[in-house]
Amino acid sequence: MKQRSSILDRLFMGLVFFFLYAPIFLLIIFSFNDSKSRTVWQGFTLDWYVELFQDSAIMSSIYTTLLVSVIATVVATVAGTFAAIGFYNMRRRWRNPLITINNIPMMSAEIVMGVSLCLFFVAAFGLFGTAAQWLNNTLGTNLPTRYYLGFPTLLIAHITFNTPYVVLAVMPKLQQMDKHLVEAAQDLGCTWRQAFWKVIIPEIKPGIVNGMLIAFTMSVDDFVISYFTAGSSTSTLAMTIYGMTKKRISPKINAVSTLLFVTVLILLVIVNVREAHQAKAKNAARS
Repeated sequence: MKQRSSILDRLFMGLVFFFLYAPIFLLIIFSFNDSKSRTVWQGFTLDWYVELFQDSAIMSSIYTTLLVSVIATVVATVAGTFAAIGFYNMRRRWRNPLITINNIPMMSAEIVMGVSLCLFFVAAFGLFGTAAQWLNNTLGTNLPTRYYLGFPTLLIAHITFNTPYVVLAVMPKLQQMDKHLVEAAQDLGCTWRQAFWKVIIPEIKPGIVNGMLIAFTMSVDDFVISYFTAGSSTSTLAMTIYGMTKKRISPKINAVSTLLFVTVLILLVIVNVREAHQAKAKNAARS
């Protein structure tokens, strides 16, 4: 009976994975099809990838995506690490509500974050425009009175939704750290800054790296929040793919989607492999 139940469970899981990933594998296969047909295979080719890298609009969106992802990841990693350390050193009655607030962006729908940030930027631009108008009339300056969504707002939005993921990745490492290590380092002659760099950072480094990889993955893969905060002058790779689907679908979309899927998959594999190695090292240390 147990054996039959186990076989049924495996069969069910196999069907679930098939329906989840069969469309993606089909997309990858037809990105190498020597035809514009999406149903008939007519031979292997790399022409669509060649045309992809010759498309200036797609290359510009890839550059924008990588630039935003790298800058947002660096800023979010630094901000999230220091925020996690601050939460860790707070009293519990203050720490728990703040951690709950930190988790709200991760639990809420992306469209809620996107619309909220869009409205926030528009309201802020109104205040900046009013202040600039007053300064121009009072002091005779020549400040711009109109501001628009673009690369800066896109970058701020990515930093905003990436930081909570870094905090969530660093906090468990801080909780696993021995609280007396910093005091011991200071007793041995280290200043607080030296103890921070030589004791705290090495202890929580795995969490920082995991948070950084997750933040980069989220930035590269994001569409909804970017769509509401990028404006009309800036476009990420996901937004460019969405725009291409409104016209006649070109096999270049298959190539772009394949590269995006492979990039995110590699980053997720790296994160999972790191976590597995950390778990093995932790079990080995306990034994």
